[in-house]
Amino acid sequence: MLLLDVLAEQRITQALEAGAFDNLPGAGQPLPEEDDMSLVPAEQRMAWRILKNAGYIPPELVLHKEAVAIALQLATTGCTDSQHADLQERLLRINLLLAEAGRNALSVPADYAARLADRLAMTRRPA
Repeated sequence: MLLLDVLAEQRITQALEAGAFDNLPGAGQPLPEEDDMSLVPAEQRMAWRILKNAGYIPPELVLHKEAVAIALQLATTGCTDSQHADLQERLLRINLLLAEAGRNALSVPADYAARLADRLAMTRRPA
């Protein structure tokens, strides 16, 4: 073992004995489903987890989130025709960027806003 490994193990052991890890949130609970890394190659999992914990989001996911937000805005707000056309154009541009990046699975379909509006209307109806 390297010297740093030995020092780290000693510090962890001391912290365990001192009770520093007692009563941590989520202690004894399984990891949330969102932390499932079964689809990530084993040699990349640590790097992905570090990036995720650091708040890094791949650019494709940022675009996907923006596309979903635009679709939600199209579905829920009464915007003018020019605003609607601008939002539709932005959604189309995002989908094109995702397609160019080879991330078609992250694109938001053109009818997504209409389907979302229908779904929201169904949930708002009194039973």
